[in-house]
Amino acid sequence: MKWRYTIPVGLVFAAATALHAHDFFFRLDSFFVAPNSTVRIRALNGTFSKSENSITHDRLRDLSMVSPAGLSHPDHATWSSTGDTSVFTVKTAAPGTYVVGASLKPREITLKAADFNKYLADDGIPDVLAARKKSGELGKDATERYAKHIKALVQVGSARTGDHTTVLGYPAEIVPLDNPYTLRAGSTLRVRTMVDGKAVGNQLVVAGGRTRNGNRQTEKRVRSDAGGIASIKLPASGQWYVKFISMTPYSGAEKIDYESKWATLTFEIR
Repeated sequence: MKWRYTIPVGLVFAAATALHAHDFFFRLDSFFVAPNSTVRIRALNGTFSKSENSITHDRLRDLSMVSPAGLSHPDHATWSSTGDTSVFTVKTAAPGTYVVGASLKPREITLKAADFNKYLADDGIPDVLAARKKSGELGKDATERYAKHIKALVQVGSARTGDHTTVLGYPAEIVPLDNPYTLRAGSTLRVRTMVDGKAVGNQLVVAGGRTRNGNRQTEKRVRSDAGGIASIKLPASGQWYVKFISMTPYSGAEKIDYESKWATLTFEIR
């Protein structure tokens, strides 16, 4: 996924391949870490394997960490950017299943019609593509306001705790109903898809990742049920992501066509 977010809105794009979307993920060398340690978490703005550009801390809306001690908001100074990768550094304490989260401020981008349609098809937003086709708008350029919200579950020590269900209140959020650190390969993980604090039914959810050997997990696409719950089969051990993009027509006064809210969740299965 390859949008160049550093390109100003309105600039004539030189190549269509530069217009696809960046995913945004937290990733660790290992999601299993020791208590009372300093943990380096990479924020990948690109794919789950490679970051294509970094996110500076002035774009942060929120940083959060949930541990057995409760919810805290680390100083934004714990977020650094070097080259193409951002790094979020946290300190663990007591054993448990921790949640770390980051929420970005919105930005806007304008795409030519063909590039916007391809982005919708490639990145898991088929309902908007179908609506554009039905209304005869496939030839219409689009301006989108987007914001990304990411979470990771980190297992600290051996104690599995229920903190994974904590809702951070982000505009888009994936809340795991099962603790993945109690699951094995072949299990099913249930997550709730939430937008603006409400569960969202019929939301397309995409899951993938890397096996323990570094091979790509076959990407899966499922829909959430009426209660916003999506059930994802995890056939292999390794590092996993779950993601969705909620996009709706924009109803504000600005000249914006769509507003999108992105959510990702990352974790590891042994």
